Amino acid sequence: SCSSSEKLDLDAWKKVMKSGLQEEVSETISEHQEPSSLASAREILDMWRLAGRLVPENMSEEQLQTFIECPTKSAKKKYLKFLHLKELKKKSDKRKMEEKRKRRLESQERDPKTDETKRNSHICLWTNNMDKAYSWRAAQSMIFGQPLVFDMSYEKDMSVQEVANTVRQLVLSEGCNRRSVDPFHIHFCNFKENSLYHKILIKHYKESWGKLLITVTDQCYTDVFPKDKLIYLTADSPKVMKRFDHDKIYIVGSMVDKSIKTGVSLAQAKRLGLETAALPLEKYLLWNTGAKNLTLDQMMHILLTLKDTGDWKKALEFVPKRKYCGFVNK
Repeated sequence: SCSSSEKLDLDAWKKVMKSGLQEEVSETISEHQEPSSLASAREILDMWRLAGRLVPENMSEEQLQTFIECPTKSAKKKYLKFLHLKELKKKSDKRKMEEKRKRRLESQERDPKTDETKRNSHICLWTNNMDKAYSWRAAQSMIFGQPLVFDMSYEKDMSVQEVANTVRQLVLSEGCNRRSVDPFHIHFCNFKENSLYHKILIKHYKESWGKLLITVTDQCYTDVFPKDKLIYLTADSPKVMKRFDHDKIYIVGSMVDKSIKTGVSLAQAKRLGLETAALPLEKYLLWNTGAKNLTLDQMMHILLTLKDTGDWKKALEFVPKRKYCGFVNK
């Protein structure tokens, strides 16, 4: 028994208990919300896999999250097909490496081991020296080299697969530039940290990303260089490039043009008030039907050859042979 002063306020006590129970339930729901969405995504993938659709066997949580964030069902199917083909290629490469390793072991058993050791040591020595030479040239280009800008502002216009293809072409372009006699000073402008570009580049380069001898900035190229020095290279430009100018700074849009609407890069250049130019493909090549858009690594090969030789015929040999049937005779 309690005195009247010690009696509990039952209504207040019920309110406190109910509020505490609601908080616990909301915390439990928030804790289990994310795993449940991933689990339901895995169940959907298992069902699609049993139905015979193109679904990869293994998917990381990051890939699952990207799959969940795809806006439409067709986008999800395209993303799964991209991952499936990527997985098949990785398996094929692994099988080829195993076969190559097996053949190498068989050849080592037949040949004397001393000759193989000498040959391998010579290759390692040559590779190390060449890597040092390439790095030295790239370091020199950052001080004295002609700038070449890659515009990284097109991520929103591409799918995940197209961004991955763009990054693959950027990696090939950087390697080609680093191995050239007189490399460009590469600039990645409009580059946002933690963007999809950034994540895929880090996934490719790993710890070497911080050691690349290139300039990466989130600034626009118009804030870094004088406008009168900039020329935006785009296949949609009405102006045709006549010669390579060593005093100009050329800009290349970092995108894959398969599904992007025509004129995106031209509109970007016009909006910024920049001069534009297109490669003189029809002037030198007997062009077949098809788009005149080239990959980023092909553009890099062409620009490096023009920079070194100024010979259009030699530079345009890097255009895929399927796109033209020969050179124009003059």
